[in-house]
Amino acid sequence: MLSSRPSAPGRRRRLVVWLVLLCDAGLLLVSPQARADSNRSGVVRALDESAHPLRSTAPAGGFRDLRPLGRMIKGAEVVGLGEATHNSHEFFTMKHRVFRYLVKKKGFRTFALEVGWGSGLRLNDYVLHGKGDLRRIMREEFRDDYILWNSREYLALLRWMRAYNQRHRDKLHFIGDDSVYPHRLLFQDVFGYVRQQRPALLPRFVRLYDGLRPATKDLGAWRAAYLKRPRKERLRLAAQADQALRLLRTLRKGVNPRKYRLVEQNARVLAQVARLNSWNPGDPEQLPRALQYRDRSMARNVDWWRGYTGERILLSAHNGHIGYQSGNVRLYPKPQGAFLRDRLGRRYVNVGFTFYRGSFNAHDLKDPRQRLRKFTLGPPPAGHPERVLDRVHFRDFFVDLRTVPRPARGWLDVERPIRSIGAAYPVADDRTRLRRTYDVLIHLHRIQATRLLPPARGEVLGRTQGRGPSGLLGLRREGAAGRGGKPYAAKGE
Repeated sequence: MLSSRPSAPGRRRRLVVWLVLLCDAGLLLVSPQARADSNRSGVVRALDESAHPLRSTAPAGGFRDLRPLGRMIKGAEVVGLGEATHNSHEFFTMKHRVFRYLVKKKGFRTFALEVGWGSGLRLNDYVLHGKGDLRRIMREEFRDDYILWNSREYLALLRWMRAYNQRHRDKLHFIGDDSVYPHRLLFQDVFGYVRQQRPALLPRFVRLYDGLRPATKDLGAWRAAYLKRPRKERLRLAAQADQALRLLRTLRKGVNPRKYRLVEQNARVLAQVARLNSWNPGDPEQLPRALQYRDRSMARNVDWWRGYTGERILLSAHNGHIGYQSGNVRLYPKPQGAFLRDRLGRRYVNVGFTFYRGSFNAHDLKDPRQRLRKFTLGPPPAGHPERVLDRVHFRDFFVDLRTVPRPARGWLDVERPIRSIGAAYPVADDRTRLRRTYDVLIHLHRIQATRLLPPARGEVLGRTQGRGPSGLLGLRREGAAGRGGKPYAAKGE
């Protein structure tokens, strides 16, 4: 008589089939959140494979951990190094450290900062020749929109550059690439050249620049007053600055070409200043045009210096400038990094920064006087890429976004909100596709606020004689609306 019960092997086969079916059903029932968590784990594993640990953000010490960064940079002639806030210690010291490495191992010779061209000339005189008292120069040049650079970190960088030049024949240079203010040194250089070449033309140059030349060293006060002039008048002054540049070009014969090129560049920057300040920052249609013109001018100035000196350059600016894509296209249609890529191709490489938590200094937009103060942030909200980046098994690291494997590659291509803090806070987050914006990314777990130096007389933490800081293009004072109705605060202030 045959038993009705299946044999043991048969039971085992059926059990296996049922388990497979149950597993398939379970997979179908996995929540979207669980699948997202699983995908993020895959992203972290892929980033783990590609990340390189940072030994330290302090400038001193060896460079062994930076060797992979050197390979990522390869033969770039300009390296844009960003910052996720405008005033955090680790961003500044890491730039100092990277610059030391690039100088000693890759032959870089110029540090370019997001500051006025004329201020850069004055600081370069100190770096090259030790001219002037550095603290005083910094107090006078790093004020108003640039007060955040008046810090112990930049003091240390400039002192190191000066010390290097005292020991080496192949000199380092410091330049500014910005064109917000008309520095007195630019006028002096142009007038001195005209006086030497054709003195009879000097009165004409003086008339052409009349109205653009500051009557005060308080450039914030100059700019606030300048922007109150009718736009028609500012357009006329911009046209006159262009005319002065064209007239200067007729005086180039019989002159040392190198000397002439620098004078011409100084006149070009004056024309940039006049053109930039011809737009109304409070007009939502004019503001993006002004900001794009500024970034294009900064890119041109950096590239001009590269061609003039033949030197490789580290460009220090905010993430919002050095990237290829804007985190706020309506306000910033095209950033400086995109213009540099247009000019240099792959000879331009950029390095962005992210952070998980920490502090920074910024002008408080909730304060009627917009005073400078320290802000501290905890971990970023859900959906921010910094949360995933901080799960990589290195505390601080860098990664080449161009070579990361899947699924991290696809994850880095998705637009996400990201912390991007300029000279003022609070502001709405930018939205960024990391892999399309940066070549290389440095992630820091924790940052701390920069150590600011005492400000210039009459100026207390960004508050000048009771007058709030003008803000780049007047953004903080004009209160131009950003996403969600929040006031804009330009990343490059």
